[in-house]
Amino acid sequence: MKRLVIFDLDGTLLNTIEDLGHAANYALERNGFATHTIASYPFFVGNGVRKLITRVLPEEHRNDSTIDTLLRDFKQFYDEHCCEFTKPYAGMPELLRDLRDSGVHLAVASNKYQAATQKIISHYYGDIDFTAVAGQCEGVNVKPDPSIVFGILAQAKVPKREVLYVGDSGVDMETARRACVDSVGVTWGFRTEKELVEHHAGTIVHNPAEILDLVGRDTLF
Repeated sequence: MKRLVIFDLDGTLLNTIEDLGHAANYALERNGFATHTIASYPFFVGNGVRKLITRVLPEEHRNDSTIDTLLRDFKQFYDEHCCEFTKPYAGMPELLRDLRDSGVHLAVASNKYQAATQKIISHYYGDIDFTAVAGQCEGVNVKPDPSIVFGILAQAKVPKREVLYVGDSGVDMETARRACVDSVGVTWGFRTEKELVEHHAGTIVHNPAEILDLVGRDTLF
């Protein structure tokens, strides 16, 4: 049985893509750049907001000065509007409550900057007592670097064999691999099942209820 489940945020716990897209488009338009359709944003996200801003800019404008300017405008907008269109995935609130009631420790590991991660989790999952809510912080490498997972493990004091990492992208599966913990890829998020397979997801699930069953098993894979 797993005693700690670490969840990715964007595309796993919450569908945040519309609010992310609107914030990035605001920053682009404010600085005279063409915007993108919201439908294109699942392919831009996943490696932190700085990488998001880099990806949405035309290649010839991807310099530090321009990125810094757009990043500042993005954060100003996102901090005010990050909960307008974001919503939990169906079945996820019930899963978190069931895990909590079963005595399983819960944590969040996100490449979203820390302030926004904490605000969004508090807004949508304020009734859940997470062992750790970890976003991207200055001086800590973003996923797939496993540092964020190691920080959570240090807080939770749970051995790796009793940890499950849940995410929707190849970045998440690689993070789990580098941290040497079991991984579960979810198909309701921003990336494809093919990407999860290619990045060696330990197993793949199609609805949150399947995760509850996995957590209770003595042997997963």
